[in-house]
Amino acid sequence: MPLSALGLNHAPFRTEGEPHTHVSYEGERAALAFLSDAVARDSALALFQGPPRSGKTTILEAFGRSLGEHTAFARADGGGAETRTLFEEVLGRFGYEFEYSSVNELVNMLRVFVLQQAGSGRPPVLVVENVHAMLPAALDRLCELMALRVRHASALRLVFASDRSLEPMMRAPAMAAAVASREVLSFHLEPMSGFETRQYVYAKLKAAGCREPAQVFPEDVCLELHEAAGGWPGWVDRLAQLALGRATKLPLTADLIERSETLDNLPALVDAAIDWTADAPEPPKLIVTRDGETLEELVMQGPRFLIGRAEHNDLRINSRFVSRHHVLLVRHGTATFLMDLNSTNGTFVNSRRVSNLMLRHEDIVQLGHYRIKFLDPQATGRAAPDDASFSETVVMQSFEDVRRLLARQRAEAAALARRA
Repeated sequence: MPLSALGLNHAPFRTEGEPHTHVSYEGERAALAFLSDAVARDSALALFQGPPRSGKTTILEAFGRSLGEHTAFARADGGGAETRTLFEEVLGRFGYEFEYSSVNELVNMLRVFVLQQAGSGRPPVLVVENVHAMLPAALDRLCELMALRVRHASALRLVFASDRSLEPMMRAPAMAAAVASREVLSFHLEPMSGFETRQYVYAKLKAAGCREPAQVFPEDVCLELHEAAGGWPGWVDRLAQLALGRATKLPLTADLIERSETLDNLPALVDAAIDWTADAPEPPKLIVTRDGETLEELVMQGPRFLIGRAEHNDLRINSRFVSRHHVLLVRHGTATFLMDLNSTNGTFVNSRRVSNLMLRHEDIVQLGHYRIKFLDPQATGRAAPDDASFSETVVMQSFEDVRRLLARQRAEAAALARRA
C-alpha cells in the first residue's frame, strides 16, 4: 500500500541505517545504564549480549554519543576481520588516518594512543561487536591492549558485544591472562513488553505523519506483532514493514504478520556459542638439526616466522648456503604455509624443491646442510590454500609486511654506513 494512502510522509519502520525516529524502552535504558556504569569503573570488561536484530548497534551508537566529545570512542566489527583491517578501523575511528607498514606498527600506535589518553585522565572506550567470531590472531593482539594499565587502572575501557553468550569465551584458557586483570560485567538485553511494542509502533507511525495509529495497527495486530518478533525492535521494524507492504486495506489484520522458523528459534540463537572451554591447540614446533645433531628447538608463537642468515630473522642459520632472508612461514588457524623468498640455493621439503607449500605434521624442511622438522599434529593436510580455508590475503599481507620490514632495515643499515 502506498505511503500516501496511509497518511505517511516517510517509511516509519527502517530496517537499514539510522531510524527516522528513536523510541526508548525499558530494556534500552537498562542497557545504557549498564554501559555507563561499566566504563566508569577502573578495570571493567563489559559483555553486552542480545540476539540478532535486538537493537544492540542502535544502543551502542547512542552510548557512544552520550560519552561526549572529550572521550575517544571507537566501535568496530571484529567478526572475521584480519588483524590489520580491524586495527586500521579502530585507529580510524579514534581519528588516526595514516599508512602503516605492518600490524606491529598499527598495534604500537594504538598502544601509544591508549596510554596517552589514559595518562591524561581520559581513557578511551572501544566497543568490539561480534567478538565471538574474531580471528585468533586479532584476538591475541586485542588481549595485549587489554593488559595495558595506567596508575593501577585499565588504560582501555572495553565493551564486547555479541549475539552469542560470551561467558564461555571468558572462561577459555586462552583468555585467562587477559581477563585476570579485569572485572567482568555481563548484561543480556531484554526485549520490549507487549505494551512497549504497541507504544513503539504507534510512536513511529505518528512521527511519520499518521494521526490515528490504531487505525493502521489495531491493538490485536500489535499483540500479534509483539509475539512474532519476540519484542525485539529490529524484528518489530522488519515485520511491521512487511505487513504494510502486503496490506491492501486498513486497518491491518493479524494474518499479515509473518511468522518464520528463524523467529521461533530466537532463544536457540542467543544460547548457541562456540566451544571456548576447549584448550587452544599447541603452536607448531620446529626442531633444527645438522648432520643428525639437534641444534635448537623452537615454538612458532606468532602468525609469521622468518628464517635466514641475517641476525634479525626469527631463526638465524649462519651458513653460506642459506640466504639472508630464505623462507617465510605464515600461520593461520591450523594451517602453516611455507614461502621461499627467492633464495639462491632453494628450499626443499621432504627432499623436493618447493616455492610454496602447506606444511604437514613431521615434514622435513631442508636449507643447505640444515634440516628443520615441522611438528604440528593439528596441521591442515596437504591441499591448495583455498581448499584448506587458508586466506591468500593472509599470506600476501604477511609477505608484504616482511618485504617492507627488510626494506626499512636495509635503508637503516645504509644510513648508518653513510654516517660512518
